Amino acid sequence: MSSPYEGDPVSTPLPPFAPAEPITTSFNPVWEQPALKKRGRGPAIVGGLLATALVAGAAGGAVGFVAAKQTLPTSVVATASFDSGSPSLPAGSSIADVAAAVQPAVVQLNVSGTDGEGTGSGFIISKDGYIITNNHVAGSAKDGGIDVLFSDGSKAKGTLVGANAGYDLAVVKVDKAGLKTVPLGKSSTLRVGDEVIALGSPLGLQGTVTSGIVSSLNRPVTAGDESFINAIQTDAAINPGNSGGPLVNGNGAVVGVNSAIASMASGEAAGSIGLGFSIPIDTAKRIANEIINTGSAKTPVIGVQLAMDFQGPGGKVSSVTSGGSAQKAGLQPGDIITKVNGQVIADGTQLIVTVRSFAPGDRVQLTIDRDGKTLTLPLNLTASKA
Repeated sequence: MSSPYEGDPVSTPLPPFAPAEPITTSFNPVWEQPALKKRGRGPAIVGGLLATALVAGAAGGAVGFVAAKQTLPTSVVATASFDSGSPSLPAGSSIADVAAAVQPAVVQLNVSGTDGEGTGSGFIISKDGYIITNNHVAGSAKDGGIDVLFSDGSKAKGTLVGANAGYDLAVVKVDKAGLKTVPLGKSSTLRVGDEVIALGSPLGLQGTVTSGIVSSLNRPVTAGDESFINAIQTDAAINPGNSGGPLVNGNGAVVGVNSAIASMASGEAAGSIGLGFSIPIDTAKRIANEIINTGSAKTPVIGVQLAMDFQGPGGKVSSVTSGGSAQKAGLQPGDIITKVNGQVIADGTQLIVTVRSFAPGDRVQLTIDRDGKTLTLPLNLTASKA
């Protein structure tokens, strides 16, 4: 796949004041969606690996979600035993102090794979060399096609440990001494309005730091047919090449993995418009742990298909998997799932990302509307066999 950017973004960086290039049709359509309009082209499997005709549920305007990458999907690596990293900075630390503390653990990933070459970001979470990044950054890397560039200018070869396309997460491993790590925080404690800082290599410009606030939480975002993110929304500038980099709080702890940006309709300039989206670190830690331990990560499912042409509110059940959790819980075709553990469900997309915020084995309470009657059904989430 050809890059919409000229030249090698590492050896010949773009001028820092050059205008952003427009999104082109050469950009992988899995990672670019033309509009936010809902279209019903068949059912989607909740929590499964394939969900057709899904777009992010957001209000107003022709907006599509594209992966915040340079050119190419890639993946990440995480460890089963996370290092605590350097102690978190005290509350009220300056952006400069946070950047200085975190930058040594942020890396640039130059990836070659079946789809071409590309550049993304990642961050080191263990002294033995595990790095978290996005699946769309490293997932397609084969045969050691990952070059890791560290903040001190040194380089090392990276190996793809495993990836999960549904969560857009991957783990990469390097063998290198003296690695600096970054502490992992808790995304569950975030509040709208909290200050956050994004670090990475937008357009190959290593060491870039931007800041903003948490604009919204639990924002349902889809990127292509597989990735569904219960995202942290931020106005901190995130641009192509930031994918896989950390979103950190004011104490210097990672609270999210930068993954996607909103783009105006086709023909508009690509780049930050103040709508960036990050994968919550609480989810990323679980997925990374599983990848390190087993080479893959499980996706939770409830065992139904959704009628994606249903306009909501709620997610309408089209069919129930025989013998699955939903059938055991008493769900029926035609039921409308309106809440999960008390969280209101706006549409099918939000139902999918909400389910994926849990883990297989978790027990949830589903509130459903059945022919005008409200019912509450307990359900045990199971793992997708896909």
